[in-house]
Formats: sequence, C-alpha cells, structure tokens
Amino acid sequence: MTDLSRSPGFPYTPATPVEARFYRPPLPAGHMPRPRLCERLEEGLQGRLLLVSAPAGFGKSSLAIEFCERLPDHWHSLWLGLSERDHDPGRFLERLLNGLQQFYPGLGEEALGLLKMRQRHQPFAFEQWLDGLLDELTQQLDDGQPLLLVLDDYHLAQGPVLDRCLQFFLNHLPPGVLLLVTSRQRPDWHLARLRLSRQLLELNEQDLRLTAAELDALLASQGARLEQQQVSGILQRSEGWIAGLRLWLLDVEELAEAGELLQLHGGEGLIREYLLEEVIERQPAEVQQFLYDTACMERFCAELCDAVRDSHDSAAIIRHLQANQVFLVPLDEQGHWFRYHHLFSDLLNARSADGLSRSHGSAHLRACRWFAAQGMLDAAIEQALLAGQADVAASLVQNLSEEQMLAEQNIAMLLRWKTNLPDDLLASTPRLIMLYGWALALACQLDAAQELLDQLARFLPAAEPATQRSLLAQWQALDGVIARGRGDGVRAELQCSEALAGLPAERYGPHFMCLSALSNLAMVRGDLWRARGLNRDALELAQRIDNPLLEALAHYERARVLQARGEVLRAQEEVHQGLLLVQRLPAQRNYSVRARLTIYEGYLLSLRLQPQAVERLRVGIAEARACRDVGALIGYCVLASLEGRDGRPAEAFALLGEAERLMHVWDVPAIYYLAMITLIKCELWLRQGQVELAAAWLPQLAETYGEQGRALAPEFHPQLALHIDLQQAALERLQGELEHAERRLRALQQRAQGLGGQLVGLAAQAQLAQLLKQTGREREAQQQLDSCLDLAQGGALLPFIELLQHQPRWLRERLQLRPPCPLCDALLVQLPGSRDSDEEVVAEEGGLTEKLSGRELAVLQLIARGCSNQEISERLFISLHTVKTHARHINSKLGVERRTQAVARAKGLGLLR
Repeated sequence: MTDLSRSPGFPYTPATPVEARFYRPPLPAGHMPRPRLCERLEEGLQGRLLLVSAPAGFGKSSLAIEFCERLPDHWHSLWLGLSERDHDPGRFLERLLNGLQQFYPGLGEEALGLLKMRQRHQPFAFEQWLDGLLDELTQQLDDGQPLLLVLDDYHLAQGPVLDRCLQFFLNHLPPGVLLLVTSRQRPDWHLARLRLSRQLLELNEQDLRLTAAELDALLASQGARLEQQQVSGILQRSEGWIAGLRLWLLDVEELAEAGELLQLHGGEGLIREYLLEEVIERQPAEVQQFLYDTACMERFCAELCDAVRDSHDSAAIIRHLQANQVFLVPLDEQGHWFRYHHLFSDLLNARSADGLSRSHGSAHLRACRWFAAQGMLDAAIEQALLAGQADVAASLVQNLSEEQMLAEQNIAMLLRWKTNLPDDLLASTPRLIMLYGWALALACQLDAAQELLDQLARFLPAAEPATQRSLLAQWQALDGVIARGRGDGVRAELQCSEALAGLPAERYGPHFMCLSALSNLAMVRGDLWRARGLNRDALELAQRIDNPLLEALAHYERARVLQARGEVLRAQEEVHQGLLLVQRLPAQRNYSVRARLTIYEGYLLSLRLQPQAVERLRVGIAEARACRDVGALIGYCVLASLEGRDGRPAEAFALLGEAERLMHVWDVPAIYYLAMITLIKCELWLRQGQVELAAAWLPQLAETYGEQGRALAPEFHPQLALHIDLQQAALERLQGELEHAERRLRALQQRAQGLGGQLVGLAAQAQLAQLLKQTGREREAQQQLDSCLDLAQGGALLPFIELLQHQPRWLRERLQLRPPCPLCDALLVQLPGSRDSDEEVVAEEGGLTEKLSGRELAVLQLIARGCSNQEISERLFISLHTVKTHARHINSKLGVERRTQAVARAKGLGLLR
C-alpha cells in the first residue's frame, strides 16, 4: 500500500504490523484490463527485472496489481508500496526482510538484529549485509515456487544510497526471484548487462498508452457514445494517458445532466487539478518557471530555451524533466528536440496566460531570431507570425528558396502563412508573387494563383534585360502549370516549352515543374515515349543539383508512366528508390512527395492484389492531408475501389464522400476530381448490379472525356478516357449486349496498345477472354488468355481479377499448361484454395502432422521445380528471409530435413504431381 506522505526528513521508525505493510491493493473500481501488457510482462518471467516507468497516471500500479493476479498458482508475490520514509535504506531493508520472512520464516534473524542496532548517522556496509542475506535466501528458495518482489512507486523512495543498495541487490539476485519495479522516475541503475543477457523487460510511456481498441473499451465501460471521428480526436489529444481520460469522463458525467459538452483540455476541470497536484507542484520553483516560460513553444531544444529565457541552464532542467518523467515527448532519436504532452501543454499555457510567465510575444520574437540564425526559416516565420510581426514574417518568406518550396510542396504551411499576411505584402515584390503563385497553383486554387500572377505585370519591364528574361520565363512556367490544371493543353504546352528555353539555370524548381507538366500532357495524348524522355530529363536535373526531394518526385513521375505501360514491377522499383531518398527526412515533418510515393506504393500493391495495399494507402492519405496535397484524391479512389471489390460498398461510398468533401474544403476545382470520383462510383454501381445509375453517368463521362470528348483528362488520371471505355464494356456485358461489348473490348485493346496504355489493354483483353469463355467460344478464349499472359509479364495481376473470381478452375488449368514463370506462379497463389489464408492444403492419404498453408504449398511447388531460394523470392515477390522461413516450416510439417526429402514426401502424400 503506497504511503503518499511528502514530509521531508522523516525519522527512522519501526515498521507497522506485517498484514498492513505488505498489503497489495485491490484493482480500482472500473479498472480496464490490459491483457496485452500483462502478456508482455509474462515474457519476462524467466528474467531478473521487470521495469515499468512512465509519468503519473499511466496505470503503472494498476498494471502491476493485474499482473500479480494473473500469476501462475505456483508463484509467490510480495508487494512493497514505497513512500518517502523508505528513502532511508535501513528502513527499506527492514521492510524487505520482514516481507520475505512471510514466505521464508527465520530468514535473516541475525541480519535483522544488526540492522536494528545501526545508527542512522553512522556508515553501514549495506553490500556486506545484503550479501549474507542473499546467501541465506538462496538456501531457502524452492525451485518450484519462484517469488515476484514488487516495488511500487519506487520514485518516492529513490535516492543515491538506495539506488546503489538495490543495484547490488539486483546484480546478486538468486535464481527464482524476480523484481518488478514501478516508478515515475527511471532508477539510476546500470542495466546494460541485464538487457544484453535478456534478463530485463522494460515498459515505458509509449507502451502504456491506450490503444484505439482500449480507448473504445474504456468509453464503452463508462457508457460514453461518441462518433469514431471524435474518438480518434480524443486519442490524439490524450496521447493514451489513462488518468487524464478517466478524469475527463468524470467531468463529462457531471456536466451531462446540464446538457453541456466538455472538450478534452488539460487546463480545465479535474485534469487541471491532478496535473497541478501530482506533477507541477512537486517540481522545484526554477523548474516550474521553466515550464511556464517555454509553454508557448510547440517544440523546443535546450539552445532554443536558453534564447527564449535568456539563460544558460535549460539543458540541466530538460535532463531533470526527462529523469522525472514530467510529460516530455521526444521528437527525435537523438534526444535533442522535445514537446510537452498535449494536455500538459494545455495547462501550462492556461497558467502562463494568468501571468506566470514572460510575455508570449517577446518569447516568440526571440525564438524567431534564434531559428533565423540557425537557417530554419520556416520555423522562424511561424514564430514571427505568432509574435504578431507580419512585416518580419514577409521579409523572412522572401529568403525562402523557391526551389526547395517546390521540392517540399508543403502547401498547408505556405497557405497558413498567407492567411496571416496582408494582401499588400503578398504582392509587394516579384519574389513573393512567384512564391505564393506557385503555392496556390500546387494547391489547385487556380483563379487565386492567376490573379496573383497578374500582379507581376507591375514589375515589368525590369531594369535589366537578364532580369526581364528571367521574370518572363518564370511567369510562363507558372502560367503553363495553371493552364494544365484548367485543362488547356495547348496553352500549357506552349508556355512550359518556352519557359524551359528561357529559365536561368538557378531556377531549377520551375524548370522541373515544366518538365512534369509536359510529361503529364504526353501521357494524356498517349505519347508515353515522350513522357518517359521528359521524366528522364527531370531525374537528371534533380540528380545534377543534388536535391533528394525533387529526385524522389522524379521517381514518382517515372513510376506513373511505367504503370500505364503495364510495367508494375518496374514501377514498384521506382517508388522504392524514391522512398529510399526520403528516408533521411525528419519523420515528424510532413512531405508531399513522401505522401505521394506512399499512396502510389499502395496503388501498385493493389495492382499486385497484395493485402498490404490498404495500410500503405491509409498512411499516405494521412500525410497528404497533413500537408494539403491533392494527391490524397488518388488514395481515396483506390481505397474505395478496394472496399468495393471486397464487398463493402457502404465503406467505399463513404470514402468517396470524404474525398469529395475534402476537395470542397480545399477549394479544389471540380475538373481535378469530379470525373475520377464519378468513374469509381460507376465501377461500384456495376459491382452492385445498379446498372441504371452507371448507364446514366458513363455516357456523360464518355461525351466529355472520351475519344471524341471535348475536355482534357485531369492531371491525376491522364488515361481517363481508356478507363471510361473499359467500364462501358462492363456495363454492356451486364446489359446483355455481348456483341457490343466484344466489339468495344477489341477496339479498346487495339487503341490502348497504340496509345501505350498496355495496362488498360490487358484489362480489356482479360475481360474479352472472360466473355468468350462465358459464350462457349473456348478456343478463342484460350487464345485471348494466352496472349494476355504473354503481355502481362510486367507484373499486373488486377486485370485477371474476374477470371480469378469466376473462372478459377479453367484459369488454373491454363496456367499449369504453360512453362513456369513468375506471373503464372503469382496467379496460382491467388486462386481459391491457394491463397495464404485460412484455407489450407491437406494430404489425401493422411500422415501429415500439420497442414500446409497455401503460401507454403506455392513455395514447395517451386522447390520441386528446382528453383533456388532467390528465384522463389523473385517469383512469389516475398523476401528471401520469408522463403527460408517457409522452407523450414515445410520440412518440419513433413518431418524431413532436406529439400529433396520434402519433395519426395510431398509427392508421396499427393501434394505434388
């Protein structure tokens, strides 16, 4: 039982009766079980130390109680709830010995006598005393009844002498004794050797944070009914802090009767009281002042804090906050940058507003100067705006690199600055006009971008010819990109081409954007070879100037062209190279290029029918939304298509609705997204059999964007016309107009091949094979399928989705007649009964100790063909490590040791022919 007394200098007092001093508290009312954490702790039962260290209110003690109650029956547990009086090692050791005597009567009688004779002001040889006690304990331990010793709230008793004492105790702990320690402050013990020998299991704040599922369970137990979006917001704000959530729920319960809704805020209600009493008021005065002075900083380091506070002790105070777990969240692995926990920050800012800190305006201005001196201009601008110094912010914006802005494309940040800058400042210099013109164009706010660009005329003609040519070329570049967004292909081609001829070498950002726009136009027109050449020029430019962000963006553009040509595996490699380039970027910052690469990685995985696609799409969408990148639209459309394919139309339409809502909020013109979203809706309607809806919209799309259409395909879907034609063929098949569908598919196949759109051509050919098979034209269907398989070596599996679902037996037969190849192997794995799912292969003759999974059978089939592990990895698109793991499992299940034995055994069991 924990004693919360805080009075310093307690005299040495004898212990109270045993039954009161070693009482393990019951679980608190309404305790939420944490089985995942208990299971983690159970993994350390064979070790020496379980350490649970986290700030106040993260459920450390409750977890320890729950873990003790889950212990196997043969375990003993001894609970010591510590208080500040246990700071004296003599008192602590007496309590420890009295507790041990409950399980080992007579233990340490002589040692106890020596301890009681000790005078507190005299030195005492704790190591020698413990050495003798541990020797006695070792003799009395029962191998069949291990002991768990729990030290709860160790931070209350912690001190240099007790730390050394317990370090010795831990180093010499006999087998059969396990120590569990809960503490707000990490003990000052040397644990490297224990960690190396796997004798230590440690849980920290990150581990103890509530997961989304646990938060749902907590809210349900309290009868709270909230929308999923609200729950996600609460989890983000609370950062999984269970005490804060419980206190907030108590406040909500009190206010519910009055019909009020209390937001989750650390500066209000019971959370405020708890943080003040349990955290802030326990800190020294200088630490409290530091907290209030730095509360206005969203992130900080010791040097920044020194600049803001005009002091030199910030590093020491930050170390104190870290050691005492005072709601400090690290932002990098080096332990240099930090922020405060959201709810803790709420309280600090609320208290600072009450006059407990220096002026926030002056603090932000000092921070602005410090960031500017470090060359961190984006952070300096943010601080200038927070300080209310718009002119300082505008001056700093002019110093930003336009090229780096075009590489990072963090539009959300730039538009946020724009909102806080007066309009007259935005158009005060050519540099600001171009910078914000590009920002607005990338945000697809085309009218606003054009209006700002028109302001450039006030600075023309320029005083010098070189400046005149440069400004004109920059104007043409931006005007060309705006024209592409509006669907004016002729103007876009002209302006971007002329800009490339006139741009100075140092203006490589606009140069890159022109190459990108021209490549996109070439894709729309079906000239993929020209698009590929322009992509190559963009990549060479990025590599020449050594800009990893633009280089990654070039890999993204190259992947799009390769995907359109059906080269999905090569496109995946381009995306992989791009992601490698951005791996070095700070994880806490958002980057448009990383979001686009991640989304496209998910799209390519979906073309490979890989389940990891959904997770990558969601990650990419989240980052794209954070930096306001319109590329999120691609993620939503692909995700909706996947949901529809998996039989979840409601979820699919909800995703499309969210995408449309987001485009409205971002003020994106309908030309960017409406056709894409409508086409996915038509696909979903056709899957549901709602032919009337699809029949109403597909002709309108074809009239606008089809072969004879009057509009240019949108930037994010350059081959839109081909995809509309593909869906029209599917509509005709559902309507029973099979002859029309056949003619359309044959024409589309030829047209797509002519325009370089091999992926759409493959989908048309696979649909044609399905149609011919359905109508009994077996020979023609086989010819179409064989031709399709020959052309599909680029790795796309999605074109075969209908055949996989509706003609699995026929497809398997045709695949098994062909020579082995990676495509055939990948399709065989996707067939029903062969997927790495709950379906498993069972030997007909029995004798198989365990069932082989579908993926294991696929590996075994390739082993039987004589493939090496590397070849299997390449054919099944799994890692070499995974191949070796499957091979070990196969040998174990078949009861053999070598590959040749596994093949012979599998043939004997009828698993292989």
